[in-house]
Amino acid sequence: MIDIIFYVLSALTIISATMVIVSKHPIRSILFLVLTFFLISAHYVLLNAQFLALVNIVVYAGAIMVLFLFVVMFLNLNEEVEKVRHYFPWFAAVISGGSLMLIITSALDKSVLLSPYPVKDYSIGLVENLGSVLYREYLLPMELSAVLFFIAMAGVMLLSRKEKVD
Repeated sequence: MIDIIFYVLSALTIISATMVIVSKHPIRSILFLVLTFFLISAHYVLLNAQFLALVNIVVYAGAIMVLFLFVVMFLNLNEEVEKVRHYFPWFAAVISGGSLMLIITSALDKSVLLSPYPVKDYSIGLVENLGSVLYREYLLPMELSAVLFFIAMAGVMLLSRKEKVD
C-alpha cells in the first residue's frame, strides 16, 4: 500500500514540477511550485520525518512562496519587458542540470538507500529526537543563532521605524 502511495506522490510531484517550468504565466508557475512543496512534504511524512515536512510547509510553501508571489505581482512582468536571448536559458539549464546530476550522484554514494545495512530505528526523523540532538550536542550553535536572529529582528525594527517630523 505504501508503495502505491509513494508512486502516486512521485508522479504528481514530477508533473507539478514540470508544470512549474512549462507554465508561461508566472503566477501559475508559483502556484505549481507551492503544490510541489506540499507533495515533497508528503514524501517527508512517508519517510517518517514529520519535522522536515512541517518546516517545508511553513518556510517554503508559506513564507518564501508569499515572497515570490509578492515580487512577481509587484514587478508586473509583461512580454514586452521579458526580452531574453534564446540561447541563455538553454545554457543555464545545461549547467544547472549537470550540477544537479553531480550532486545527486555524489549524494547517492553516501546514501542510506544504497547502504547494505538496513535502518532499524524508524524514530530518527521525529521531533523529539531532533530536539534532543540539537539541544544536547549543538547547544552553543543553537544559542548563538537564536541571539543572531534576535539581533537581526531588532535591527530590522530599528531600520524600518519612521521618525516623527515636527
